[in-house]
Amino acid sequence: MFNKVVPALVKSSSDKIKRICLSQGRFRSTVASTQGDEVEGGKEKQVDECTVVKAVQADIIIQSKNTTDAQTQKIEIDFDNTHEAYKSKDNIELLRSLLVFKLCTFDFLVDKNKMLMDLSKKVFGQWLFERLMKMTFYGQFVAGEDHNSIKPLIHKNQAFGVGSVLDYSVEEDLTQEEAEKKEMDACVSEAEKESPGVDHREKKYKAHRQFGDRRGGVVSARTYFYADEAKCDNQMETFLNCIKASGGASVDGFSAIKMTALGRPQFLLQFSEVLVKWRRFFNLLAAQQGKSGMDALEQKLELEQLKESLTKLGVGNKDDIENWFTGEKLGSSGTIDLLDWNSLINDRTSISNLLVIPNVETGQLEPLLRKFTVEEEKQMKRMLQRVDVLAKHAVENGVRLMVDAEQTYFQPAISRLTLEMQRIFNREKPIIFNTYQCYLKEAYDNVSVDVELSRREGWYFGAKLVRGAYMYQERSRAEEIGYEDPINPDYEATNRMYHKCLEFVLEEIDHNRKANVMVASHNEDTVKFTLEKMNQMGLSPTENKVYFGQLLGMCDQISFPLGQAGFPVYKYVPYGPVNEVIPYLSRRALENRGFMKGSQRERSLLWKELKRRLLNGQILYKPVY
Repeated sequence: MFNKVVPALVKSSSDKIKRICLSQGRFRSTVASTQGDEVEGGKEKQVDECTVVKAVQADIIIQSKNTTDAQTQKIEIDFDNTHEAYKSKDNIELLRSLLVFKLCTFDFLVDKNKMLMDLSKKVFGQWLFERLMKMTFYGQFVAGEDHNSIKPLIHKNQAFGVGSVLDYSVEEDLTQEEAEKKEMDACVSEAEKESPGVDHREKKYKAHRQFGDRRGGVVSARTYFYADEAKCDNQMETFLNCIKASGGASVDGFSAIKMTALGRPQFLLQFSEVLVKWRRFFNLLAAQQGKSGMDALEQKLELEQLKESLTKLGVGNKDDIENWFTGEKLGSSGTIDLLDWNSLINDRTSISNLLVIPNVETGQLEPLLRKFTVEEEKQMKRMLQRVDVLAKHAVENGVRLMVDAEQTYFQPAISRLTLEMQRIFNREKPIIFNTYQCYLKEAYDNVSVDVELSRREGWYFGAKLVRGAYMYQERSRAEEIGYEDPINPDYEATNRMYHKCLEFVLEEIDHNRKANVMVASHNEDTVKFTLEKMNQMGLSPTENKVYFGQLLGMCDQISFPLGQAGFPVYKYVPYGPVNEVIPYLSRRALENRGFMKGSQRERSLLWKELKRRLLNGQILYKPVY
């Protein structure tokens, strides 16, 4: 009864959904993955900051893994070298950076930034307001208004060794009440509206009005709210244009997408709950065999014992259970691990029928909800179709696609769907990258399980490691609604988790050269840690297996020296019309308050470079490329 996999990610020319690869391969993944976007996590420090550390020289050995007598070349990277860090910027740009970073240290300006921008627009008028924004915050953190206007910046950065991850950062400017209403309408099913409380849903995976505005307590990550299917189609078109722009601007670009932009989030909530409950059931069975408390992949259940447990629970009769653990390599070793277990989720004709959960008390598989409407079924399929369209266009345009992480109540489903895209499109090279937020307690388990799946099935693993964008919102929601806080207890624990996950992926790269990772961090210690590990393992930057990423307008003293030393490094490049990226700019101001108060390093380096140029008579310095 339970052999193969799930729904279709593609639409055929006859408009029928086909089960691609999901039906042929086993449906495995990190079922309880819980992640988000890209800044620092922890209790005591805010965002991903340029930490105050002494700049060091990182000696990277350049050698081929397969070459016995490879020559070595030492690359020295000095993060104090302001000439290298800022050679792509003229003096006006340096002064703008100093001004913007200084303004971000004033609490009043930051707290009231949205109100002050609205007031400025009324006082100065639209044209002058846009000019002021382009001379300050917009010019610092946003590349331009459309895919044509951003090309000069992309080409300039490329000339200095820095690539781009394009990110169309337009958001609706909704009131809190409007956002809450949209979220409740989009996350509550018709069955729940008709009979609230009848279906035994977990609190974490239900919509709550007080947290309906998902913009609150979020740093840097953009937020989408569902309106209707037409709007999702428009947002898919926007992502497609972004992919095309990235392909046209460079030969090795990235583009970022968000799953919540592509469909009704009700499906993500429900699918996440199913995946988490299946993993929890596995943990229960592991505990019965005395294997609780182990790392995810170390929990290997004895097959015969497992069959006995399932029979006693009444989950199925003996013959059914025997059939579940046959086929391919499932159970051939005499044990079942988490990846084998994940493959048991049923492949059914309608996606809603996939949403079944084991009830330990009754020993039955029960639907998560009593019923789904025909329209809800169609909405689920359309989301999967849009994801597939984007992945195919990324392949056609030679662009790698990064799927941003989101809140923990959406993330298990997002990670699972991303993993399914990787299994399909990462066969020959890494195209699809999943995002792992390392401020989460489960980050290492999620990374290690997904790497193991890629190893078993022979596809290219692609990961972006971040610290996290939703820490304050996640903590507040968990405390108020009443479930375990998913975030690591403090900043130091998040750092340890980040380095543990990173080291695991680097070791996988060293092992078979099929894994790929973007170290998306503004933390100099983390960058130095990566360089040291690459040196120890003999990983060459020219192999393009390890990438570095920072936000546009921040930590140039990390990005540009890395790029000029031959490392693949990328700036996250937001773009969009001035008025429509104001919500993004507002959060940049909030993030930079913590960033600039926590470290004076970037400002001191900017001043150092300005003084150096003045003393050398370079008052009218212009970048040459």
